[in-house]
Amino acid sequence: MPKFPIVSAPIKLAMLGMTEGNGHPYSWSIILNGRYDAEALAQCPYPAIRDYISKQPSHTLGIDGVEVTHVWTDDPADAELVAKVAKIDTVVSNATDVIGNVDAVLVATDKGEEHVERCRPFVEAGIPIFVDKPLCNTRRDLAIFSDWVNAGHPLISSSAMRFAKEFAPYHQATHALGKLEYVNFTMAKSWETYGIHSLEAVYPVVGPGFISVQNTGHLERNILHLRHRDNIDINLVNIYNLAGGAGMMTLAGTHGGVQLRMADSFHAFKAQLTSFVDYLRLGTPPVPWEETRELMQLVIAGIESREQGGKTIYLKDLE
Repeated sequence: MPKFPIVSAPIKLAMLGMTEGNGHPYSWSIILNGRYDAEALAQCPYPAIRDYISKQPSHTLGIDGVEVTHVWTDDPADAELVAKVAKIDTVVSNATDVIGNVDAVLVATDKGEEHVERCRPFVEAGIPIFVDKPLCNTRRDLAIFSDWVNAGHPLISSSAMRFAKEFAPYHQATHALGKLEYVNFTMAKSWETYGIHSLEAVYPVVGPGFISVQNTGHLERNILHLRHRDNIDINLVNIYNLAGGAGMMTLAGTHGGVQLRMADSFHAFKAQLTSFVDYLRLGTPPVPWEETRELMQLVIAGIESREQGGKTIYLKDLE
């Protein structure tokens, strides 16, 4: 098994897992490998992926010096199609079959409650891991991931929203708006899977220092109020059927305001994957673990608040 950081090229990656409604193994493999079979892509069951991948000029695909060489999914039929689409050489019968054959793995599933067990064999084998969002959604699992990271295991997780080019100009740079007073972000799907999109869009803008979370919604309509140490009020809305309003941000300050919307998914995903490749080469995580940990605390607090009838959860109580 190679030492970390990995300086050899090409870096060999394994794409692992697929959960219902999440087509990342298709798009991520294409973006990393820089190639796809058009006829096979037409069979991909995710229209949004077919649309934005087919619109990309060929020279925008691919990340130099890295290749997805192995794939495994929970349903073997999915792995066969992903391999055809992204021209991946090897389909394995078990996720652990890639150990000893690749330099790093991507756990491409968005069920945080499963990620500890999906990652465990690769942590034990010393293989660097990228975990799809959210990393986890319980206090117990966050403690396990914290122990692994603190022990030096190379493991990172992020949402593509952090890398959205539409929001990047405002990352810790809202001075033109005066004192930032209020932030709003709307997102579709559930808080458990897509709440991290809302959080990781906003977090680089306001920075660390969240105080509390209150979720007064219910399972399909999560309505959250977050308080920040800089006296910023933040509303995050995750309504399951809100596809028409997903990825919209409002920033309002004492002297001005702006409304933004993420529109270029391809750019965000490629920047996110490039950050993982850079991590493998340099050994420096793109996001400090302390930030990832605080983000997971916010995910967990949103769930616990909702389950306790809208009770305000203080992050200091999750330490």
